[in-house]
Amino acid sequence: MSELVKNADIDVVKDALKTLTKQHSEISDMVTPKAYIKKKMGLDYVEIGYMKAIADKEFPGWSWEIVKSEALGSAAYVVHGRLKWYDNQVMRVGDMVAAHRIQTKKGSTDFVDVGNDIKSANTDCMKKALNMYMNIADDVYRNQYEDPELSDDQIEKIIKLASDISDEEAVKIDTLITGGKLNNLNYKASYAKLMRMNEAKE
Repeated sequence: MSELVKNADIDVVKDALKTLTKQHSEISDMVTPKAYIKKKMGLDYVEIGYMKAIADKEFPGWSWEIVKSEALGSAAYVVHGRLKWYDNQVMRVGDMVAAHRIQTKKGSTDFVDVGNDIKSANTDCMKKALNMYMNIADDVYRNQYEDPELSDDQIEKIIKLASDISDEEAVKIDTLITGGKLNNLNYKASYAKLMRMNEAKE
């Protein structure tokens, strides 16, 4: 970020940050193809190949480094990884840690495949970083953010509908909007309720 600030005026910096935010929002809103979504122990996860393909497309030149890795006794293997990428001319770095249980043969303390457990720990760590820092597969990992702010059009539309019912209802809706209790997260349900009230009135 410092290099960007040094070499550009404040308007250029603001534009770059706006572009950065927009790109991350668009990636977060992507719908992950069902073919790349798998289940393990009842939880959804995304194949690493898909996540890397999106990272290559959106953030070319990204890299992954294992900073440290170690076994926690015979229970699990832990990886501390570091993701580096250019985010709209801004060089960024993000660290992540993940652990993977070391598999043993049933009824025995013999390991199944320690090499595979180490690989899985690294893959889990990379996937967490790609999701956390690049917003890849936010829909699957439940990390999408929905802006609670209502648009001017939404406010105008719902207040008009409330006014059709009564002045008191319009004041009530306006108070809920001003207080933040009626927002984008519950707008559809509130609008549907007002529609039913309006139809009942007629």
